[in-house]
Amino acid sequence: MKRTEPGPGQQPESRAACAIGQSCAPAIGDASCAVVVIARIANFAILRRHLGLARANRLASDIADRIGELMPRADVAVVARDRIDLTFAEHPELIAHILRMIDVAFEAPFHVDDEPCAIELLIGAAVMMTGPHDDVRLVDEAERALEEARDSREPVIRRVGADPGALDRVSLARDLRSAIGNGELFLHYQPKAHVRRQEITSVEALVRWQHPTRGLVLPGDFIQLAEESRDIVDLTIWTIQQAIRDQRILATRGHDVTMFVNVSGLLLSDARFVRRACALVENSGAKIGFEITETAVIRDPESAIGHLHTFAAIGIVIAIDDYGAGLSSLAYLKQLPARELKIDKLFVTQLTSSNRDPLIVRSTIDLAHALEMEVVAEGVETASALALLSVMGCDVVQGYFISRPIALSALIEFMDQYRVKGPERPPLIPGLTSVLNRAGGQ
Repeated sequence: MKRTEPGPGQQPESRAACAIGQSCAPAIGDASCAVVVIARIANFAILRRHLGLARANRLASDIADRIGELMPRADVAVVARDRIDLTFAEHPELIAHILRMIDVAFEAPFHVDDEPCAIELLIGAAVMMTGPHDDVRLVDEAERALEEARDSREPVIRRVGADPGALDRVSLARDLRSAIGNGELFLHYQPKAHVRRQEITSVEALVRWQHPTRGLVLPGDFIQLAEESRDIVDLTIWTIQQAIRDQRILATRGHDVTMFVNVSGLLLSDARFVRRACALVENSGAKIGFEITETAVIRDPESAIGHLHTFAAIGIVIAIDDYGAGLSSLAYLKQLPARELKIDKLFVTQLTSSNRDPLIVRSTIDLAHALEMEVVAEGVETASALALLSVMGCDVVQGYFISRPIALSALIEFMDQYRVKGPERPPLIPGLTSVLNRAGGQ
């Protein structure tokens, strides 16, 4: 719908806003791309308590009127009490200026019934650059941009290409639901090697998807989709079940190691998932660990910490994944029942080429040991990085220098090589013994 009439309690446009609005509103026929913008009132709950329910419910309409004044050629629609959607066509070089104009317009107090109120507006936009416009995909990408704006606190633009070979998020999400039950998913395992014992002490389960028409789809293309659609629950339950089956197979072959499964932070506040996961692991008797990112704990600490203690109480090993990649909080870290701390590969891959990364890694190792945790370094790809980590006292290493992620059959063959004891056994990490000897056994 078009909203061009000012609503009650609106402020007159500033001269700067008028000037930007005029320059950014060419005729639709001159535009070269389609745009969907989603604006959400981030502090709606606070405003509702201040204004009252009835008045707060009309707030989005007032804000839509204000945006309509700034963007008279846009279709502006109120789709929820705290959400306004805009659709228009525009030259791509002007879109960032338009979003900034809207953002700046609400930096000053917004008058509601002659009372000034602070409006915290989050803005996400999707732009279809060329080709036929896919409205569903545009809205989907605009919603993703809005999620990013929640963290950045500034307008976010996602540009949608018209490449027919690009992954279609809508259809991919739909396919994922059936893939879980159709046998299209499988696991690869990446070994973790204990530095001093030179043994594989655990493995990390990594989910893969063999799509019937797209071929191999990697986690980076579908895990976030699964989180957004809540299919992450069934996906993770399937992963735990498969890891339990494979752990039993490994145990029968003489390799009774812990299988680690990645658990999304969204699931740490899901009591139903926690009950299902605990029942699976407890009834199986398998050695299972969960890898949790530190940011997952910070998102909802009370619930996350409580559920992690529930997992630990039944013998699930808790590992903190990607440590250092987010906003690490020692206040939360000391409360976690974690037995492993994984240093993010961002620091490990630059370990021998940076002056600061070795200091960060060494201090992290010392911190983890003080908290009685083992340290795992992921992303170990070179002998020099491994040598430095071993001297620093890192307990476990993981990365392509040890092994890439491999299928279960290949994992069994890989581990069978190191079952033999004595001098005929090949070194798991070539040259490590001499490195440790030179370091004085530190």
